[in-house]
Amino acid sequence: MTERTGWRWAGLFGAASLAMAGGMAPAGVAAQGTATAIFAGGCFWCVESDFDRLAGVTATVSGYIGGENANPTYENHPGHVEAVRVTYDPARVSYDQLLDVFWHSVDPTDAGGQFCDRGHAYTTAIFATDAAQLEAAKASKAAIAKDLPKVVTPIATAPTFWPAEDYHQDYYKKNPLRYKYYRFSCGRNARVKEVWGDKAYQGIKGAVG
Repeated sequence: MTERTGWRWAGLFGAASLAMAGGMAPAGVAAQGTATAIFAGGCFWCVESDFDRLAGVTATVSGYIGGENANPTYENHPGHVEAVRVTYDPARVSYDQLLDVFWHSVDPTDAGGQFCDRGHAYTTAIFATDAAQLEAAKASKAAIAKDLPKVVTPIATAPTFWPAEDYHQDYYKKNPLRYKYYRFSCGRNARVKEVWGDKAYQGIKGAVG
């Protein structure tokens, strides 16, 4: 497992006990009238915070996906990436809008991680929960590739999503000062603006924290 930066790890060391992990709802359906999407964009605290600011998103869950073991934990998630499961109301926000927010809130040119967090666990990815999402994600990747020198973000059908420990959920709400310090020190906002210019945080501008 790739270690997170030391000061971030220190902030978590005495955190609450681990939560039991659960499986992903099939075919992207979370409940009547809602759908699910899964995005990996580096630190799941930040991805969760960004999507929570989008109207029509009803819930976000930080977790692990794509790795070798079942019931992964923060200390043991070989091959997994940090990701966020987004539950949304398709009557209020479309999957295409979610894709637009995702692309413009990460650095999809970086194959080695995101910002100060390095290693596979912090790389970007889109995990489609059905065939329609897979097609839409691939089309969106082709579209944004026109704005960037390269796009390394993989797109795949979602395997099982494992929710992360309780202390990771809503971290930006539970620990606002630590979270803001981490996000600033990690250089996330600055790099996204460097990559995207005026398109940075498209869809959630003015709401990013």
